[in-house]
Amino acid sequence: MPEMVIHTEKLSKHFKGVQALTDLSMDVPAHSIVGFLGPNGAGKSTTIKLLLGLIHPSSGRASIFGQDITRHSLEIRQRVGYLAQQPKFDEAMTARQTLRFVAKFFYSGPKQLIEARVEESLKLVGLDDKADRVVRGFSGGEMQRLGIAQAQINEPDLLILDEPAAALDPMGRRDVLNIMERLRERSTIFYSTHILDDVQRVSDRVVILNKGSLVAQGPIESLLQSEEGAIYHVALNGDVETAQARVKALSWVNNLFVRNSNGVTHWQVGVTDTAAAEQLLLRTIMADDDIQVLEYGPETYELEDVFMKVVQ
Repeated sequence: MPEMVIHTEKLSKHFKGVQALTDLSMDVPAHSIVGFLGPNGAGKSTTIKLLLGLIHPSSGRASIFGQDITRHSLEIRQRVGYLAQQPKFDEAMTARQTLRFVAKFFYSGPKQLIEARVEESLKLVGLDDKADRVVRGFSGGEMQRLGIAQAQINEPDLLILDEPAAALDPMGRRDVLNIMERLRERSTIFYSTHILDDVQRVSDRVVILNKGSLVAQGPIESLLQSEEGAIYHVALNGDVETAQARVKALSWVNNLFVRNSNGVTHWQVGVTDTAAAEQLLLRTIMADDDIQVLEYGPETYELEDVFMKVVQ
């Protein structure tokens, strides 16, 4: 079992008769990138505030690094970095001055060590060539990258990012996603977003809320698989008919559709036992030397399809 950085059990929060979050039980494994999804008002911001210790739960419990979020909030926050949806900085300060100011809250050693950490953070987010420009002249993407730099200045074990790529153009989104992938080596990343394509690109796991309740969670590959067992796509050349007969004889294969395109045979193989298919399907197809497999793998939904289905 992987170490769980975040663990919640029936975590709930109500405000003056409004139930903002109901019985949330979720897990976030160490060194994963987890996309936190849901429509507006689903409870994402409430969850993040609970995890950061900014508000207290009405019932249930949660732990980060195995420590209770209510009783050990200060200790937890020393190991967490946070990026707000719209980070604000003193526009008269430079990027270097901004990070130096934040770093002094975490480091009390020699000045050169603080400067080294600031320089490392600027390079990480690609702002080292703009380090001495005042923030007032930064683009939206540059401002967001500076926000990520300050969130990870203390080398946190957990990064909580609230809409890190919101309102950015495609290049700005790409830069932010690349930074997140680099940060995976040192941190677990839990981030909320509405951009489903970004989640599908960089995330290991997904947690989806709707109307304050959990409606889906798990590895993204599992959520994107067909509900009808699984459907495998195979593109192949060679003695197709013999291989097709072998596959159709398997007890856990319930259908096999064939089409030909540009001299290549394509199969859609429906299976009822995914575990058996993972172990035996490809081996059965390639049981002799007359088959060449060009493409192979389970077909998946797009994340948008899954999201719309579970929240409607």
